[in-house]
Amino acid sequence: MDLNQDTIKKIRGLILFTVIVVVAGINYGVLLGLLAALFRFAWPFILGAAIAFILNVPMRHIEKQLEGIKKMKRSRRPVSLVLTIVLVAGVLLLVTFVVLPELVRTFWLLQSSIPPFLAGIQRQAQELFVSFPQIAKELGSLQINWQQIFQDTMEFLKNGAGSMLNTTFSAAVSIVSGVSTFLISFIFAIYILLQKENLSRQLKKLLYAFLPNGIVRKLLGIGALTERTFSSFLTGQCVEAVILGTMFFVALTVLRLPYALLIGVLIAFTALIPVFGAFIGFGVGVFLMLIAAPMDALIFTVVFFVLQQIEGNLIYPYVVGNSVGLPSIWVLVAVTLGGSMMGIAGMLIFIPLTSVLYALLKGVVNERLRKKEIEDV
Repeated sequence: MDLNQDTIKKIRGLILFTVIVVVAGINYGVLLGLLAALFRFAWPFILGAAIAFILNVPMRHIEKQLEGIKKMKRSRRPVSLVLTIVLVAGVLLLVTFVVLPELVRTFWLLQSSIPPFLAGIQRQAQELFVSFPQIAKELGSLQINWQQIFQDTMEFLKNGAGSMLNTTFSAAVSIVSGVSTFLISFIFAIYILLQKENLSRQLKKLLYAFLPNGIVRKLLGIGALTERTFSSFLTGQCVEAVILGTMFFVALTVLRLPYALLIGVLIAFTALIPVFGAFIGFGVGVFLMLIAAPMDALIFTVVFFVLQQIEGNLIYPYVVGNSVGLPSIWVLVAVTLGGSMMGIAGMLIFIPLTSVLYALLKGVVNERLRKKEIEDV
């Protein structure tokens, strides 16, 4: 059998690929450690790319609004970037200055409400003991070794002092490392946003240089679909969170329930976590109202589940589901799977990711049906 140069190259490539797979399978532990080290090294840049992607959503709209100003042709990009950063920082500061006084007032109210609350529990316990004396008798028969408890406590404190010092030092190092990582990521994000067209062009050149043209066109199409889907999801999620927070603020204000502003803002922030995020604000609100007035906590619970049904069945599937082109049932599936696999980050990532896979699968299925000349399915 004659072997031409192309066949020889393919055989060499197959042998090399087989050797690489075998070596990687034998040394998979070293390979995983190397991948973990590379991920730690690349993490600031991955985070910077994520920050750039998030900031690019409002920045793109601001830049479009500035296109009509001819004098800002050269400075349009840096001005839009500065305005985006100021806008995001301003929203965070505004929410902080709105919520902080409310939190301070809440803590003062809790400080004055907890003693009567504990006194009421004590009074109810005394009434219970009077009504059921056998309970007091059983409690009195309990034997407690106070000396052993004291010795165990001192041993714990003696052994825990060193570990507490180590924990404090590790926490300080983690905070410094986290701040430095964020600063590097933020600077990297600024560079990406200022030169995103050049980076996109360089990436396309790299792909066309090493991959077949058909594969590159498919990859670019998938990339454009992914970017469009994630941007739409981010916008829809923010809109949905603002709507839900406003609904709670208005409802609690109309019903004259306490902590309306605090709970509304808290639910708006936690609602950025798809589907289940609002329950965090619900837990905080019930705790606050339960101490102040238990009946208010009951009313708030009813209001929460009513608004949650409205939000879950009407607002979220249409605002977020339509923004990513994903049916509401698959939104729920994506949130559940993402939360079980990656926690909160998985909830945020899996909805647009599922939408991309859904769109790609839908296109493949329709193409195969068209080739089979099936249209009535």
